[in-house]
Amino acid sequence: MAGPVAVASLYREHHGWLLGLLRRKLHGHHADALDLVQDTFERLLRQPRWARPERPRGYLTAIATRLLIDRHRRRELEQAYLQSLALQPEAAAPSPEDVLQVIEQLGHVCRILDRMPARMNRAFLLARIDGLPYADIARELKVSVNVVQKDLVQAWQRLYLAFDGAADG
Repeated sequence: MAGPVAVASLYREHHGWLLGLLRRKLHGHHADALDLVQDTFERLLRQPRWARPERPRGYLTAIATRLLIDRHRRRELEQAYLQSLALQPEAAAPSPEDVLQVIEQLGHVCRILDRMPARMNRAFLLARIDGLPYADIARELKVSVNVVQKDLVQAWQRLYLAFDGAADG
């Protein structure tokens, strides 16, 4: 885990700047920007090996941008689901309770993805959301195809265990 004292120092020094940057990227949506700032520093705290970067603003920008992209993808996925429901004939359309259940499950999947290591998360999203073949994912992540395969197997295992545990509980 990253040193809490080092992350706290980085937080004090760059919180305001990062909030301003994200607020501009989010067209003034202050609450969303605040959430992303918190998620950025939380991500730092969860990193197993972390040293204070030479260029902290560039480092923070990269993490925040990845989180922003992941957030955008989650919203696109939810929106696509809702749009496909809107195209269903009324008789075949799911009940509001079913829609809510699916949205909650999507949220659960997103939380599981957020807890995955960054490379595993990225590989999973590139494979499942973008539909890229393993070789393209390997090039994008600068790893071997074998590493991509292992990351995807572990990602699926984490999802399966999380949902299997939820079904048991």
